[in-house]
Amino acid sequence: MIRQDFNRIDPKRRNIIDHKKKQFAAPLYDHTEYPHRLNLYNLPPTAEIRLEQFEQWAIDRLRILAEIEACSFRNKTPSDTAAHITPLLQKWLPLSSNSSSSMGYKDEKLKLERQKDHYSHYILRLAFSSTEDLRRRFSRVESALFKLRFQLDDARERQSFVESLSMNWEAVSEEEKRELGRDLLNATPMLKKLQELEEGWAGLWFKVDFETVSELLESRRVFLKAGKAYVPVREQLSMVLAGFGESLDQGLEITARALPGLDEDDRLTPILNHLSKNFATPDSTISDSDTALPGAPINVSSIDGLSNHFPLCMRNLHSTLRKTSHLKHYGRLQYTLFLKGIGLTMEDCLFFWRQSFKLITDETFVKEYRYNVRHAYGDVGGDAVRRGRGYSPFSCQKILTEHPPGSGESHGCPYRHFSLDNLTGLLHATGVDDRDVLRGVKEDVEKKRYHIACNRVFEWVHKGDIARVKDDGSLGGGELDTIVHPNTYFKRGYLLKTGGRTGSAGLGENKGREMD
Repeated sequence: MIRQDFNRIDPKRRNIIDHKKKQFAAPLYDHTEYPHRLNLYNLPPTAEIRLEQFEQWAIDRLRILAEIEACSFRNKTPSDTAAHITPLLQKWLPLSSNSSSSMGYKDEKLKLERQKDHYSHYILRLAFSSTEDLRRRFSRVESALFKLRFQLDDARERQSFVESLSMNWEAVSEEEKRELGRDLLNATPMLKKLQELEEGWAGLWFKVDFETVSELLESRRVFLKAGKAYVPVREQLSMVLAGFGESLDQGLEITARALPGLDEDDRLTPILNHLSKNFATPDSTISDSDTALPGAPINVSSIDGLSNHFPLCMRNLHSTLRKTSHLKHYGRLQYTLFLKGIGLTMEDCLFFWRQSFKLITDETFVKEYRYNVRHAYGDVGGDAVRRGRGYSPFSCQKILTEHPPGSGESHGCPYRHFSLDNLTGLLHATGVDDRDVLRGVKEDVEKKRYHIACNRVFEWVHKGDIARVKDDGSLGGGELDTIVHPNTYFKRGYLLKTGGRTGSAGLGENKGREMD
C-alpha cells in the first residue's frame, strides 16, 4: 500500500494556503540598506511608502531630469551644467555622503535621502517605460545625473562604491602590461615613459568589450586589440557609466513588459500618466510666495508698462486685447488668471476688463463677463474648498496641452500654436531680432521643445541682467532654473530688469518696443 503524503500539493487542485499562516508569515522582503551614496538601481525597493510620497518624490526627481535635459538642449558645457544642477539637487533631491554624518550610512537623514532617490528612480522608470522614445530619453538623462553625482562624490566613497560592483572587468596582468607597454603608452596621453607603466602607474588596467566604452574610443583614449579595450583605472567612470546604462536599458525593457499589470490599479495609473506627460514640459504650481512682489505697482494703470515683462503668450493676449477691445472665453480665462497670479486684485481686474471692453455697454459687461472674473478669483461659485481661492494660473504644460486655440482665438502658446512665420513676426515685434536666437527658436519649435524656445528668448532678453546677478551673487543657480510657468517668467524678468526693486521706477526701465 502506498503511503500518502498530505503535505504535497495536488497539481490538479487549487493551491489553498491557510489564511492564518499567510497572515502571520514573515515578510519576504525587508528594508533596503544603502551603504553607498551612489546606486546602480539593480534591485527595486520593497518597503511601503505613502501615496503622497510616491507622487511627490517622483515630481522632485522629474524637476532635476527636466533641468538636465534643458541644459543639454541649450548646449551648456559640462561645467556650466554642473554649476546649474548642483544647487537644484540640494533643493529637490539631496544626497549626502557618508562622511557628512558621524553615524555614516546608518544616519536616519541619509537613509531617507537615499530611500527617496531609490524610490523616485523606480517610480519614473514605471512612468517612462511605455514607449521607445520615453525609455531612450529617460536613460539618457538618468545616465547624465549618475555621471554628475559620480564626479561630485567623495574620492574614497566613490572607490568603495566601485569595488562593491560586480562588473565584467578583467584585470590586465603585469606580463601582458609589459608586453603591450609601447602600445599602452601611445594610447594614453598622460603616460610619459614606459617606466611609469612598469611601476604600475595609476594602479590597475582592465580589459573590457570595446562597445562598452564607446566614449573613450571616440576620443582615442584607450588601446584596442582583439575586440578588447585596455582601460586605465582613472577612466573607470566610462566603464561604470556604460554598466549603468546597460543595466538601466535592460530594466526599462523588463518594466515595459510588466506595465499592463498596472492597468487595474486606479490609484497609480493616473499619477504615472501625469508624470509621463510632464516629461515634455514639467508641470508647475504657483503659490502666493512664488508670485509675490511686495511693493510693486500692480494695478490697472500699470498693466501696459508691466506687459513688457510678460511672456510671449501673455504679451500676445494683451496686444490683441488692446487692438480689438475683446478676447474670447479661453483667452479671457488664461489672461485673468495670469493677472491674478501677478497680484492684481479682483476689483482692479474687473475694472481692467471693463475699461478694455470699450465696445460694449455696462449692462452687457455685467450680464456676460463680470461673473466669470469673480468666479476665477473664487468670489462666487465653486465648492467650499475652492471658494475664496479660485483657480490657479495656468502653467506652461496646461497651456500647451489643453484647449488649443481655434479660429479667432488668441490664447495658447505662440511657440506651440503659431506658424513659424507668424511666430517670427511676433518675436520681431517684441524686439527679438538676433539671428542666432531666432534660428535656435526655430530648431526648438521643430523638435517640439516649446518651453526651451521660450527660455532661450528669456535668456537673450535678460542676458546682461543674468550675468550681473551671477557675478554679484544676488541670485543663486537654484533661482535661475528652467521657467515652466508664465508667472515665474514675469516675476523673474521683472526683478532682473529692476535690479530687485519693486517700486514704480521699474516700469520705465528697458521697456523695449511695443507690439504694433
